[in-house]
Amino acid sequence: MNYIELSYFDLALAALLLLVNGALSMCLRLGLERSFAVAGLRMCLQLGLVGLVLKALFTATSPWWTAVAALLMVLFAGREALARQQRRIEGFWGYGIGATSMLFAGTLVTILALTTQIRPDPWFDPRYTIPLLGMILGNTMTGIAISLNSLHDSVSSKRKAIEARLALGDTAADAIRESVRNSMREGLIPVINSMSAAGIVFLPGMMTGQILAGVDPAGAIKYQILIMFLIAGGTGLGVLCAVLGSARRLCDERQRLRLDRLTPQAGR
Repeated sequence: MNYIELSYFDLALAALLLLVNGALSMCLRLGLERSFAVAGLRMCLQLGLVGLVLKALFTATSPWWTAVAALLMVLFAGREALARQQRRIEGFWGYGIGATSMLFAGTLVTILALTTQIRPDPWFDPRYTIPLLGMILGNTMTGIAISLNSLHDSVSSKRKAIEARLALGDTAADAIRESVRNSMREGLIPVINSMSAAGIVFLPGMMTGQILAGVDPAGAIKYQILIMFLIAGGTGLGVLCAVLGSARRLCDERQRLRLDRLTPQAGR
């Protein structure tokens, strides 16, 4: 492969673009210069630590350490999904619904890919498992966060209409069905847009990385198509589980709407 290694000077040169963004923020009084600096520093530290962890994982090739790393990824993804909701379900339920949905969807889709399409030896090889799970979790996390935020906002804004339907004898599931559908639709739009624009508007990250590493473009395209299908499947399954779980939590066994289980409007 014709791999071109980057130096720290190359990275520092690219970081100047972040300084440009910070300068523009100051000139236009956007107030984002601190956010740019913190995000950039956090990204470098996180990726640096991840690099060390992955190097150790790839050397060990242990199913147990791979499982621990995957679980930590899911736990952090659950926290990020929760943080991106303006209104969320109170208590552990708010975190548990999103994290459990990602654990189920991410694990199922990743194992399916490892055992049927990619087939590494051993099948749990962290060199394949961790990057694959990471791509699936990242997109599933976004879909779940958007869909749950939409569901909670919709149910809150339509409270009177939903309670009127309940008073007329509708079940809670029927009364909030429109909100459930709309929230699922919003959560799936990003992945649909990504598939629709891939190859024409932008070259996806995995495909670009493989090409830059010297992989034949035809082979890189096959892998990217596989990844997009896996991401779509994981996102759809995760959004479905999260929305249905949250919708169930917002109603009780007496067919009442329980908005008291939602927190007040929260900042990001």
